[in-house]
Amino acid sequence: MTRIALLQMTAGIDPEENAAVVAEAVTEAALGGAKILFTPEMSGLLDRDRVRAAQHIVPETDNPVLAAARTSADIHGIWVAIGSLALKGDGEKWVNRSLLIDDSGRIVARYDKIHMFDVDLSTGESWRESNAYTPGKKVVAADSPVGKLGLSICYDLRFPALFEALGRKSCDAIAVPAAFTAPTGKAHWHILQRARAIEASAYVIAAAQVGKHADGRETYGHSLVVDPWGDIVLDMGGSDAGIAFAEIDPARIAEVRSQLPSLANRREISM
Repeated sequence: MTRIALLQMTAGIDPEENAAVVAEAVTEAALGGAKILFTPEMSGLLDRDRVRAAQHIVPETDNPVLAAARTSADIHGIWVAIGSLALKGDGEKWVNRSLLIDDSGRIVARYDKIHMFDVDLSTGESWRESNAYTPGKKVVAADSPVGKLGLSICYDLRFPALFEALGRKSCDAIAVPAAFTAPTGKAHWHILQRARAIEASAYVIAAAQVGKHADGRETYGHSLVVDPWGDIVLDMGGSDAGIAFAEIDPARIAEVRSQLPSLANRREISM
């Protein structure tokens, strides 16, 4: 059994304040016996005002949240899966990047969000992520305390092909950090997370943003851990930020894969 921690967060528009929250969460997770902490999408900055946000979008080497997480990971001897940070990319646009940090503070994996959230909701909310962010191109999985960990970010959840690719990599767990809107969360969050866990025969670990944020948006919360059978192991609810713990059981993965060997039975489908 591997003990993990999830940070459910109400990130704001000040990266230094968010860095302090993440560093405190790393400490709390380590003291609670966790081997790895998972944080939500946009752990460093959640600001829909892109003009205001631009002053805080810096290269990876200069990001205060990443620096705080790496230092704290090294001090406390714990892994950290940063759900994502908004960072300067190689071109004019930014990247929405997930980073996996080991217990010495070293970055061992990076994943740039592939699917851009470009939608108009019935509430009047309009989001055009592709206007500011360059989509990633690579499927990423890496060894971690929970076994082979696949990386994804928020809107990726709606695209089964990515999770099929992670399934082909025999991931034991998949991180789905998120900042889901309240309307889409109420409609689809739980059912999609459970479906992805079942399809991949893997744990899904989904740390989420929650509540009303400084930029005016509201996120759904309900950070989840779902086991390979689709059973919900942890649900942090939709009200409060904070830390929670769960256990990842390798025997459960093996049990589900032996009872329902869908990964082994998968066949290529030609159109």
